[in-house]
Amino acid sequence: MNKQEIIQKIQALGFPEEDYWLVTGGAMVLYGIRNETHDIDLGCSRKLADRLEAEGYLTKRYPDGTRKFEMPGDIELFEDWLFDRVDTIDGVPVISIKGLIMMKESLGRAKDMSDLALIRVFLAHQQEQV
Repeated sequence: MNKQEIIQKIQALGFPEEDYWLVTGGAMVLYGIRNETHDIDLGCSRKLADRLEAEGYLTKRYPDGTRKFEMPGDIELFEDWLFDRVDTIDGVPVISIKGLIMMKESLGRAKDMSDLALIRVFLAHQQEQV
C-alpha cells in the first residue's frame, strides 16, 4: 500500500482522530521513509478498544490486559501502543519519528533493525536539507 491507499483505508474506518494513531510501516510511508507497506498497524485508545470489542471484532488479549483487533483490509489495532507522542500528517494521526524509533528498538526484530537503518538515513537527509 502506498501513502494514498493507507490514508483512504484509515479514513474509511471513520474512527475519531483522537482515538487512534498510525504506527510501524504505515507511519514510515506517511513520513516518506518508505514507499509502501503490506499492512496497516494502528495504536488505539482504551475507549476505541472498548467500542470495537463491544461491536464484536476479533479480540486477542495480552497478559498486560491490552487488546489487539483484526480489522478488514489488512488492518490491526493495538490498544495503548504508543511511544512518545502523536503527530498529524495529511489529516492522519501518526506516531512521532522519535516514538517510531523507540517502537522499532523495542520490537528488535531483523525487519525492525532494517527499518531503523532507513529511518537514520531519512533523518540524516533531513538534516542536510536544513
